[in-house]
Amino acid sequence: MATTLNPYLAFPGTAAEAMAFYHHVLGGTLDSSTFGDSGMGSPDEAHKIMHAQLETEAGHTLMGSDIPDGMPLERGTPQVSLSGDDETLLRRWWEGLSDGATVMEDLQQAPWGDIFGMLIDRYGVLWMVNVVATPTE
Repeated sequence: MATTLNPYLAFPGTAAEAMAFYHHVLGGTLDSSTFGDSGMGSPDEAHKIMHAQLETEAGHTLMGSDIPDGMPLERGTPQVSLSGDDETLLRRWWEGLSDGATVMEDLQQAPWGDIFGMLIDRYGVLWMVNVVATPTE
């Protein structure tokens, strides 16, 4: 059996909005369920996302959920990295993620030869986008 490693982001009540945004930017299929759908949690959190999973057409999986009431979660800055050699696709994703974001580093030529950019999106997630340089001969 093969294994996978997937980013799983925790949100303070904004998972539905955040995952819909990522679906809009990255495309693919988004499936979500709430605490209420599963009969879990308090009535006050029935609308919160218990689990959301985005499967992109590029074969990436991004998961997320809301933090349940009463669950302490020390939150650092969640980080996701997108990289590859499909510059057109990565630039399109960068532009989408940039909407409402704080750009830390513009998507541009990096000292190591790749094209690199870094931003914190409107949901507090840090995204690093790296377009691998095409080797020259």
